[in-house]
Amino acid sequence: MAERRHLHLDAVGGVAGDMFVAALLDALPDLRPRVMADLAAVLPADCGRPLLREGLSGGIAVLRFGLEDGAAAPGHRDHGPASSHAHSHDHHGHHHHHHHNHDHSHHHHSDHDHHLDHHHDHHHHDGAPAHFRDLVRMIEAADLSPGTAGQAVAILRRIAEAESRMHRVPLDAVHFHELADWDSLMDVVAAGSIAAALDGATWSVSDLPKGQGLVRTQHGLLPVPAPATAEILRGFRWRDDGIAGERVTPTGAAIVAHLVDAAVCGAPAPAGVLVASGSGAGTRDLPGMPNILRALVLDTGAAEASTSSAAADEVVVLCFDLDDMTGEEIAVAADRLRATAGVIDLTIGSRAGKKGRSAADVRLLVRPAAFEAVAAACFAETSTIGLRFRREQRLCLPRRAETVVVDGTTLRRKRAMRPGGDSVKVESDDLTGLDGLVARRAMKTRGEQGDDA
Repeated sequence: MAERRHLHLDAVGGVAGDMFVAALLDALPDLRPRVMADLAAVLPADCGRPLLREGLSGGIAVLRFGLEDGAAAPGHRDHGPASSHAHSHDHHGHHHHHHHNHDHSHHHHSDHDHHLDHHHDHHHHDGAPAHFRDLVRMIEAADLSPGTAGQAVAILRRIAEAESRMHRVPLDAVHFHELADWDSLMDVVAAGSIAAALDGATWSVSDLPKGQGLVRTQHGLLPVPAPATAEILRGFRWRDDGIAGERVTPTGAAIVAHLVDAAVCGAPAPAGVLVASGSGAGTRDLPGMPNILRALVLDTGAAEASTSSAAADEVVVLCFDLDDMTGEEIAVAADRLRATAGVIDLTIGSRAGKKGRSAADVRLLVRPAAFEAVAAACFAETSTIGLRFRREQRLCLPRRAETVVVDGTTLRRKRAMRPGGDSVKVESDDLTGLDGLVARRAMKTRGEQGDDA
């Protein structure tokens, strides 16, 4: 039976762009020539060389990925004791960039500089284009391996959409202030190259470390996770392990959200044969654990030949009826409940209630650990005075996120691996820019039939 790859990410120390790239290239060294060739195609010759460096983190053998620019050691993005954070948070639609070493110490009263002039302790070359639209053009114009551009643009789009919502600016006007640093663009392109090379693979991720503390920004002190990170990872499961600092960066968040369905975050990896593993590290030492992102490569081909490929887990089904709220009020409440941590899905049906009133039948799927918080949110957001709930087992088919380019339009889609063949569905949000139902249906059909980008 043919091998079918599943990639599981263990966010031990956290997730950042360079940690993801290093972990996957450590586990799958055959991908290194492809990734380095794609980086050479998009990075100017004078910006420095992308390098991989072996090392240790918490006594564990790791790989680090970085840009050597002549002023820092290969792969070294740590700003040292005088600047233990490595990010400036801008505003007015600017990307809240983080050098992806994952080694930020967030003190409540830091004297460290967060100027937008990048007064850090390493040299920055003339930057990459800073606007979303310009970065997309640059990536799409480069001579990249098949599929890399589509994957990289999709990752970049997740960051841009989060910034657009946060700062209330049009998508094309989003300004990635610090993605103008080549090492950050490098992480996005390298991750896109890896995702494209692993076409056909499925992905899962452990729950994500929330971190603790505050970060000084142009808005003042803000809690971690950073606003863009929190926006990108809505619906994902978080944990608090008591270790301070920024543990997931916006670029790392965008990569995870692009590859992994939030519904399987924190769920066990599917059954399979472990064929490879790798660890990508940041530079800061974490107390009591290695600062790594670990990648496990599983062959799930044999298991996925039958319904046993579906991953089993437990959910809480929570139900209640509403007969004294307007449709507009119910819609607002539903949106707020869907955004509540631990809510997997929410549906609303209709039925005839007492005294001839129409009633909305609300049904939520909730992660067991979040049940009490979600129940409290239901009482706060709606007029219900009672809830029904039960625990149920469920089976979930393996799924993965993809992109496909149709007539120059990048469409996101989800693929479900069924025993009798895969099914594909295009994200409806990517069709809203088309005029007319016929055009939207035609684009949807082509997007679901086209090859992966």
